[in-house]
Amino acid sequence: MAGDMWLNDYDACSLLGQELMEQINERNKHARTSSAYTKLSAQIRSKSRQYISDLGKLKQNLMRASASYHITQREVERRQRMIDALVTKEKQIEQASRNEGQSRSLLLSPGTETYSTGDPWGMNEEPEALRDLNNQDLHQHQQVVIQEQDRGLEALSHVVGRQKQMAIDIGNEVDSQDVLIDDLNDQVHRTDGRIQRETRHIKIIDRKSGACCYYILIVVLFIAIVVIVAVPYHGKP
Repeated sequence: MAGDMWLNDYDACSLLGQELMEQINERNKHARTSSAYTKLSAQIRSKSRQYISDLGKLKQNLMRASASYHITQREVERRQRMIDALVTKEKQIEQASRNEGQSRSLLLSPGTETYSTGDPWGMNEEPEALRDLNNQDLHQHQQVVIQEQDRGLEALSHVVGRQKQMAIDIGNEVDSQDVLIDDLNDQVHRTDGRIQRETRHIKIIDRKSGACCYYILIVVLFIAIVVIVAVPYHGKP
């Protein structure tokens, strides 16, 4: 149930990201001084904050589920790739909302690929939180983001390490159970051999018992014949 809830939250976050991109494209059709542009900008800023918050919750819930072993390692990796796709969409939304050139874009996202036109959607409004920051402040902001990502990766590394150790423990337990099963199998074979030997002995004894009865009957008949012959018959005159 918790896993289903996570997937539902993911779908909601992904849909919110799609709505953001559509609103940015819609805002681009209006003049910057129009009321429609202003209204859409306010909605975009509000939804952007909601998107970032939802994305953070997805990351935290995934780490909790992984740490408590509620899902498999393969499922953790699959959901991490899903989160990476949302992070990429977040960067696209941020890129589409900036109003400055490539120099600030490179400072905010070093080492990542940038668009040759600076903004594929034609919108270059910078997020309100970064609008008044100079290059030094932007660099500090970048360092904070990197540190948060490092902490998240470190936590994920600990989770993977615990799951690896658990897999090793399970493997060792399986090996010990295999040894016990082999011993039990050997004992079953030995017991089965003894049962077969005893069964053969019983059959031999049974056959001997039958032959002994015949021998006794023959001896009794022989004695009876001897007695009849030895005792004279006294008939009537």
